[in-house]
Amino acid sequence: MSSKYQEDERKRQSALITESDLFEGAEVWGKYRDKKRAFMLLDGNANLYPSIRDDAKKYFIENNVSWWVEGKQPTGHLLSSQIACINHLFAIRKDKETVLSLLNHIAENQFAEDDRFTEILPITSDKDKGYIAFEAVSSHDHLNERSSTRGSNCTSLDALIYAKHINGEKWIIPIEWKYTEHYSNEDKAKGANGEVRRGRYNQLIKYSEQLKQSYSGLFYYEPFYQLMRQTLWAEQMVLSNNTESVKADSYIHLHVIPTANEKLLQKTYKSSSKNMETSWRESINNQDKYKIIDNKLIIDYLATLPSYSKLADYLSKRYL
Repeated sequence: MSSKYQEDERKRQSALITESDLFEGAEVWGKYRDKKRAFMLLDGNANLYPSIRDDAKKYFIENNVSWWVEGKQPTGHLLSSQIACINHLFAIRKDKETVLSLLNHIAENQFAEDDRFTEILPITSDKDKGYIAFEAVSSHDHLNERSSTRGSNCTSLDALIYAKHINGEKWIIPIEWKYTEHYSNEDKAKGANGEVRRGRYNQLIKYSEQLKQSYSGLFYYEPFYQLMRQTLWAEQMVLSNNTESVKADSYIHLHVIPTANEKLLQKTYKSSSKNMETSWRESINNQDKYKIIDNKLIIDYLATLPSYSKLADYLSKRYL
């Protein structure tokens, strides 16, 4: 069932097709789940910020990354969080100084006082070694998932930043990006698939320093199921830094969610009887390793940079 925020965003984004030049006259009524939809662009390329279209598609091909739903092409779904993440961050991924300044801007607003960064490091697992990776996976399977296809069938990060901390350590910043998503109370530990999932993750949860084992039941309900896997991923990247191409000493898990998405943030989840942030924070040990930010924080910062004013204007019209 749709939330009010999701319906409002669907109507607003659909109206932008005819009321603005953001989509450059793109046609709608593309197919989603075998039906033609007014919120689906026929050409998914028009869903991307114009100046990044060719480079983003090239990046996905070169790094064998799957696009959400379509696989080989950008989705035309106007509410895709993958598209939203790419639109916000792809244009700056080769700009080392901007990635650093943005990360430290976020840190000043959200991180612990002594968590600041002196340098952004290239992500060598990408073919062209940029400073933000998309649908990032580990070099080796540490979560018993037997797959490392970026963007599908395994734990992957919407975005990943790799940076040098002021203490000299190398940190990874895994980023989970949400837009209008919200979740039912589906138990992902039920049935045959649930047995497979428990077999993959239960032992890792047991020995996790961040996850409280007493909350293991919560970890198999969304949105906590995703957060659990990403936390384990980050921990295993640190524990296995001698074999990984991205060698990390620590991490901060960054969760980008529009404040207006109350159905995700403020819903009382049956699995915990509390809202999303309270539920998750009670299930982890180190609160400094998990931070929620509004995408507006990113857009507002980009708007202060003359070279990204057009991007900020696009993002503001599209997502705020």
